[in-house]
Amino acid sequence: MNEKQRHRFLPALAAAFALSACVTTGEVEPLAPGEKPAIDTDEAGLWLQSEKAEKAIRESGRVVTDSELNAYVKDIVCKLEPEYCKDIRLYIVNTPGMNAFMSPSGAMFVWTGTLLRFENEAQLAHLLGHELAHYRLRHRLKKWREMRATSDGLAFFTVATAGVGLFPLTIAGGLAAADSLSSFSRETEREADDIGFERMVAAGYDPQEVVRFWEMTVNEEAESNRVAPSVFFSTHPQSDERQEAIRKRIEELGELSDSLVVGREQYIAQTSRFRRAWLEQEVKYSDFGRSLVVIEQLLEKDPEAGDLYFAKGEILRRRDEEGDLESAADAYAEAVSRVDYPLQAHRSLGLVFWELERKGEAASAFETYLAVSPDADDHLIIRSYIDQLK
Repeated sequence: MNEKQRHRFLPALAAAFALSACVTTGEVEPLAPGEKPAIDTDEAGLWLQSEKAEKAIRESGRVVTDSELNAYVKDIVCKLEPEYCKDIRLYIVNTPGMNAFMSPSGAMFVWTGTLLRFENEAQLAHLLGHELAHYRLRHRLKKWREMRATSDGLAFFTVATAGVGLFPLTIAGGLAAADSLSSFSRETEREADDIGFERMVAAGYDPQEVVRFWEMTVNEEAESNRVAPSVFFSTHPQSDERQEAIRKRIEELGELSDSLVVGREQYIAQTSRFRRAWLEQEVKYSDFGRSLVVIEQLLEKDPEAGDLYFAKGEILRRRDEEGDLESAADAYAEAVSRVDYPLQAHRSLGLVFWELERKGEAASAFETYLAVSPDADDHLIIRSYIDQLK
């Protein structure tokens, strides 16, 4: 993304996310399929603002355009809310970290970092169902009206977008600025949880995957090295409370059918070709503790994945705390022992051995890298490393 695109995209994304915060206030009827607000209403103004943000995001260069992946995720949306299917505009955004949200006017945004983390279609359906419930129930409008009753709504947008400048020019920074201005109420979240759960079950998905989803996200957040919680967690109530509520809902269902959909094979088939790129984003995210939890949880389901071991090594090497270089070397060794792995693992292994002053092993790793990647862009640099090690 160039500088011009960045300055257009981040404020728009900050504003769009700010609109996703929800607090129930006043009586608002659920949105009917195909319904649009009358032009002379405050809701029409809210839609206009969100559509401007949507346009900037759409033109930012960060939206995933792969038609097959978009069709797959949109199909899940339509299974959950068939009557609203035509009203939803899906955007999968190249961004690390966990989040998804909807604008008041029907734009759904899903982070690629979210797709990286999930293990199956049922887990994704849970998150999408929750966000669709916010949309149907007009929670954004409720929040907007509450804000207008207590402050100048236009000032809110000014602060939300200006706040981006206080953070590094990253999507996460823009979201953090918007997120600091508001939060979800427990009442509203429970309402979205309940309806999202109902729609997920009605669509035939296994609700037990919701418990697994929350276990994964709680484990991840517990190891975060960031002072503030992630965007996803900072706008949601306590996770243990939600896990307990979900377990009770599952108990109320009684004996579950054997035909409920988990959808792991379908999910992996649609997302696996993007995983290396998403892992690279995760490594650069530099929230090392959280990312290591993500990698370990993925390895539980895919223990022979060379790309996961490589990513683990890269995270440990970048963190470089006591013992990390030795652990990184072990992770790279695990990577290159797999059938399919990123060839850069040999180069990274050489760099780690060099740092550990294991010069012979470093030279060997670099030689292997050049043997398997003779046309690598950095082959001259690696050759110079080998010469220095002799």
